[in-house]
Amino acid sequence: MREVNHIIPTHTVLEGGGFKVRRPASMGRLMSPFLLLDEMGPANYGPGEAVGAPWHPHRGFETVTYMLSGQMQHEDSEGNKGDLNPGDVQWMTAGRGIIHSEEPHSDFKKKGGLMHGFQIWINLPAKHKMMNPRYQEIPADQSPTTEKDGVWVRVIAGECLGLKSSIDTMVPIEFIHVKMKENSILEKEIDESLNAMIYVFGGVINLGNKVVKDGQLALLSDGEKLLINSQKKSEFLILAGPELNEPIARHGPFVMNTMAEIQQAFIDYQNGTFVN
Repeated sequence: MREVNHIIPTHTVLEGGGFKVRRPASMGRLMSPFLLLDEMGPANYGPGEAVGAPWHPHRGFETVTYMLSGQMQHEDSEGNKGDLNPGDVQWMTAGRGIIHSEEPHSDFKKKGGLMHGFQIWINLPAKHKMMNPRYQEIPADQSPTTEKDGVWVRVIAGECLGLKSSIDTMVPIEFIHVKMKENSILEKEIDESLNAMIYVFGGVINLGNKVVKDGQLALLSDGEKLLINSQKKSEFLILAGPELNEPIARHGPFVMNTMAEIQQAFIDYQNGTFVN
């Protein structure tokens, strides 16, 4: 069984146009291939108050946006555009370069309400960093969910409780949203070659002899299985992926392998050759 190696607290920062996110206080190599984990909100906005992330570039990694509450509109330089509603997933592979925006839907901005969701950055291996950009949108009704013995899961990527996601990932990823009733149990297999972690954003769970609470990220030991007990009604994400074992050069919205590649990304963006 996997145990808890480290528990990382979160802190609140402002992103994009000024929206609040909860973010783990450190993002080390133990989290590879995950570069960033932001819990957006939950935040209650009044009419006209909601803010998002205006147009900005990315290169060398993937961004995954998962909505729990609220409504966003997205658009990118590849011509993709659409709405993100509760339960929807946007899986964007920036590859060699993409420019996009994620803003509150005009209806939501007009009326206000509760905004809550996640954005996760996933590193790409060197061989894929300059691939053609691509975009996958999975509406809530196509994202498989199931409930058994007090445990509800949505399988965004990977497998859980017999369900398998249809997402095509560049590296093997587990991304599972779990809700557990009080005193329920979840046992899940995870390939022992993957780094694994759990982010709790509601309630309290037990992992082995450790307690993980709301707003904490648990980095897990090696192993083949997870055994999770909920002390009370709880909600969390399970994330797992491979250690890429490659150098990381990172600056703002670009993640490459060398600083020379980062500098080239800035040059390409400034001279207009960043996207086709």
